[in-house]
Amino acid sequence: MGLISEVLAHGGFLPQLAELNKKQETKWTRRNGIFFSLFWFIFWLPLMTSILGGVFGIETLGELSALVGIFGAILIFIYAMAFMKRPGSYFDPRQYSNPNQVPHYLNGPAQGHALPPQQSIPASAYAPPRAGSWRDTKDLEPTSVTESTTKLLEKEDKI
Repeated sequence: MGLISEVLAHGGFLPQLAELNKKQETKWTRRNGIFFSLFWFIFWLPLMTSILGGVFGIETLGELSALVGIFGAILIFIYAMAFMKRPGSYFDPRQYSNPNQVPHYLNGPAQGHALPPQQSIPASAYAPPRAGSWRDTKDLEPTSVTESTTKLLEKEDKI
């Protein structure tokens, strides 16, 4: 019971587990991977293609840099979306809870019950029905689809 009161006192979070939830910060996040693929595209396609192909007159290197820029950026983008992790969570419950503050429901005697009052239903209410007590409602018999439509058509003809 002490564990439950501690979880409630800290707003549904155990401070002892904070060390387990800490993630090592890395620069290889999904957002950074997408930005890197954009930088790769801008560097190789317009910049290096124009320098190698236009300024130096080496058309083959200009074409190769365009291919490296386009396909490299696509591969980096796909890798970033598929395998790189998202940056940290935007919502951290610890920043909104004060560990020194005791929630109002832990102060003093309880005003009400945590659960609604239970009704006592005898076990015989859950017993299977006796033989012969079934009603024949014919709910499971298929009905004709055309029967009701022909009745509607006959009513329209009479009008």
